[in-house]
Amino acid sequence: MLEQQSAPEQLAAGKSQGGAGATYKVVLFEFENFQGRKVEFTAECKNVSEKGLEKVCSMIVESGPWLGFDRQGFTGEQFVLEKGEYPRWDTWTNSQQSYSFWSMRPLKVDSADHKLHLFESPGFAGRTLEIVDDDVPSLWEHGFQDRVASVKVVNGTWVGYMYPGYRGRQYVFECGDFKHWNDWDSPAPQIQSVRRVRDMQWHKRGCFIIPAPAPAPIPEPPGPPAAAGAR
Repeated sequence: MLEQQSAPEQLAAGKSQGGAGATYKVVLFEFENFQGRKVEFTAECKNVSEKGLEKVCSMIVESGPWLGFDRQGFTGEQFVLEKGEYPRWDTWTNSQQSYSFWSMRPLKVDSADHKLHLFESPGFAGRTLEIVDDDVPSLWEHGFQDRVASVKVVNGTWVGYMYPGYRGRQYVFECGDFKHWNDWDSPAPQIQSVRRVRDMQWHKRGCFIIPAPAPAPIPEPPGPPAAAGAR
């Protein structure tokens, strides 16, 4: 029998205040940095092109959170969008597998508690890890290298990532049971970090920081001028 892992220390601070009666609003822009044609949404949309957008390159989430997809009809790669500004595509995804955004729906966060069970094997078997009111940037530290094959969400809404540090493709886990990695549309049982989804309108900004882009290289200063009369 595999040894059961202990749960991370519970964190009471920063719990959700509940999502009952929450409103949702997001503005999508055709070009980066909030330029070009824009369309406002307050409900789900299966195909943003039907609203006159040929592409989506930036957005402002005024209230949420939302779940976006790179295909029509709420399919394909998933993007969690909490309250804030997203001036480029790489601020809502870093998997570098998709540059499209075609559908979205509100993502409900209606629990003040967060509790998650991860299992090494399908059907809730094998080694397990319980996470309560915490974010885990690396499952490796808890004995889960890259294999999470089934999940039980007891409370709250969670997002898992393929790689440590909340990097790579995202997988959203709403309350319920996921017996196999196919249930969360993953090609393999690979999850290496997890965090709670918490609407920033209820939490201090900073519960999840969007990674900043790498700074542009500083050009080297020109060399000294040639001496007069040099050949």
